[in-house]
Amino acid sequence: MAKTTTFFIAGLLAYTGAMIVLAQPTAAPISKSKESRIVSFALAGLLVFMVVAQLFTFEDFPDVIAGMWLPGGEALATVLAASIVSTEVFALPFLLGIRLSVAMRVVSMVLGWLVIAAWIAVSLWQNITANFISNTGILGDTISLPVGWWSVFVFVAIGVLMAWASWGMWPITGKASK
Repeated sequence: MAKTTTFFIAGLLAYTGAMIVLAQPTAAPISKSKESRIVSFALAGLLVFMVVAQLFTFEDFPDVIAGMWLPGGEALATVLAASIVSTEVFALPFLLGIRLSVAMRVVSMVLGWLVIAAWIAVSLWQNITANFISNTGILGDTISLPVGWWSVFVFVAIGVLMAWASWGMWPITGKASK
């Protein structure tokens, strides 16, 4: 019984110590420039527009994803549709500078990069394959946008904006030792 209690208390102390560091909400770091703050808000507005459009007709969004003929078929389309929307939503706290823990701020920034990389990959797939695809899926089934190389270039430009926002609002601040 003593070993079990000791193990439990050690685990509890480790958990508590980790949560003090990882789950302590802090204010967002001050942005390095006023322009990076504006870029992050614009990028957040763009993601909100995309998420709202995708969620407005979410019942049809998996069908739009399945119509892209991605590897995995219809089973993966439902998971991918939910993952894309969730990733876009969880990328917003970093861009908006919400009071978060450092770990969640880093996760939010990484999810922002992940959603941009996913849309670049999907746009490339749509343009490279010979399949006839009528909707890019960027705005779900709410607004049907035609497939074209413009979508790749738009998401590369959004990637540049994300790099600017990440540089300007880097979530990990180094403590200078004196």
